[in-house]
Amino acid sequence: MKLHWGKMSPFARKVMVTAHETGTDGRIELIDTRVDMASVNPQVQLANPLSKVPTLLLDDGTALYDSRVICEYLDSLAPEPVLFPQGAARWEALRLHALGDGIMDALILWRQERLKPEERRTPAWMDAFADKLAVALDQLEREAAQLSAAPFHIGHAALGCALGYLDARFDDLNWRNGHDRLADWHAGFEARPSAIATHPAALT
Repeated sequence: MKLHWGKMSPFARKVMVTAHETGTDGRIELIDTRVDMASVNPQVQLANPLSKVPTLLLDDGTALYDSRVICEYLDSLAPEPVLFPQGAARWEALRLHALGDGIMDALILWRQERLKPEERRTPAWMDAFADKLAVALDQLEREAAQLSAAPFHIGHAALGCALGYLDARFDDLNWRNGHDRLADWHAGFEARPSAIATHPAALT
């Protein structure tokens, strides 16, 4: 398998965390791929019309996207489910997966806005992104005990990568302030072998 990937993409990191957790990382060849919101990468677009990473190319030529589909596919390759539990626990894992992905989506859009000269930014958008993040962090702080108690699942992977992206691209926000329990949980996430192996600082 080949993965179109970028080391600073939190979605690509989530896929690789999944690969390490499921033991499928050794079957994936990483293709360092540059994409951005203002252009199209022709190589990626041959497989994914949206020209986005991550995009997974299977050995038979099939392309899988987006990260949610890729993660579930990699989990299906394990002898038994690793990150996608069955029964009632599945819905909690998927809820947190959606929350983590939603935070990442908002952060990427927010970063694009922050990169503009100040006079070209849209204040309402900036305020909305800040509000969404603040409410999400407060909710996760309240749920930190449940996060710590539950077996590691895809929701944990998504949230861990979202918070890691905050560290990488929004270190000025000091998100840990007022979120001590969530910060403790995230420290545990970053200490996992799958997180250490996929941290942007560890990748070339």
